[in-house]
Amino acid sequence: MRALVIGSGGREHALLLGLDRDPSVTELHAAPGNAGTATVATNHAVDANSGDAVVALAREIGADLVVIGPEVPLVHGVADALREAGIAVFGPSAAAAQIEGSKAFAKDVMASAGVATARAESVTAAADVDAALDRFGPTWVVKDDGLAAGKGVVVTPDRDAARDHAVAVIEGGNPVLLESFLDGPEVSLFCLVDGETVVPLLPAQDHKRVGDGDEGPNTGGMGAYTPLPWLPDGMVDRIVTDVVEPVAAEMVARGVGFSGLLYAGLAIGPDGPSVVEFNCRFGDPETQAVLDLLETPLGEVLGAVANGTLAELEPLRWFDGSAVVVVLAAHSYPGTPRTGDVITGADSEGVLHAGTKNNDAGDVVSSGGRVVSVVGRGADLAQARAQAYRRLDAITLDGAHFRSDIGKAAEDGRIRL
Repeated sequence: MRALVIGSGGREHALLLGLDRDPSVTELHAAPGNAGTATVATNHAVDANSGDAVVALAREIGADLVVIGPEVPLVHGVADALREAGIAVFGPSAAAAQIEGSKAFAKDVMASAGVATARAESVTAAADVDAALDRFGPTWVVKDDGLAAGKGVVVTPDRDAARDHAVAVIEGGNPVLLESFLDGPEVSLFCLVDGETVVPLLPAQDHKRVGDGDEGPNTGGMGAYTPLPWLPDGMVDRIVTDVVEPVAAEMVARGVGFSGLLYAGLAIGPDGPSVVEFNCRFGDPETQAVLDLLETPLGEVLGAVANGTLAELEPLRWFDGSAVVVVLAAHSYPGTPRTGDVITGADSEGVLHAGTKNNDAGDVVSSGGRVVSVVGRGADLAQARAQAYRRLDAITLDGAHFRSDIGKAAEDGRIRL
């Protein structure tokens, strides 16, 4: 099988490494890729958001399977262009990708499906923000109702901060969504979906805020771990039954059946799971941890979804133990990151590249905010954390920062339902 992975982040590097472990995969390509993907695949300088460009590349290399990593190409219809060209693709149509591209659409689908989620209100005019804020709080959840790479959400007890973000989103050209605050620990559950067939992967927990102890602004994700020792037995099955299957069925009923990876972000409260958000693709950095524990060949898994045979797939097999991923971020991230700094040690085992490229001298340098992610695996969470941070110590990048507490609260037993 020749496989082409679309994207340039740590998620795509993890997908390529997973595919490389599959003996049925004989050739790997990435578009556009990064300095790390170049060590396992052939990189191609192609506009990942252009359906015509991706189709042309897939035909040129004879791709048997195209895997679309990021949300933007999906919302732009790249999967549709590939399907129209008769090329097998893992990723939903543009219409189905609205489950992430439009939070208002997602809320409407959940309401019709009877799925628990936060109360929400869309605001399109800055003049209406104050009155809308009066109907929420004392903790405000303010979301950019568009694609914001995981950084369009502000959760705050500070009304002025909530108002400032809401007005900034509207003045930036997007509606803003105000939501009631959902209490309880959060869970990321990735599910393979083919119409109404749903197969869950291992549950994970992301760490969105930039600083230890969940301090500071939201980022695209500073680290994650899987599985979740505090999650009750049967909760994954409950999430599938009460949340993902009803949403998948509702989308089929609307004529926008989902094919790909449906990511449910949930808060687990006293009454069970409530949806915080849906994404239409693998999440980053959770993917790096989850795929590290997947024993079933990844090409077989993704191909089953792309070819409409997910219902026939054998139950997934997983390695025992835990996996932890820690993100090393560039100076000033999540603000405007400094780029061009030389990275050393990034060719070590367990290091997945995201914001990297090779300069004219052949050095690996930073080219984005989240530069690399480092995965550790162990018999339990403590061992996995120790290995991840040990590997991180071998990397140098001037001005870089990372969280030192990824998975620590779960290791210490401080997360309880």
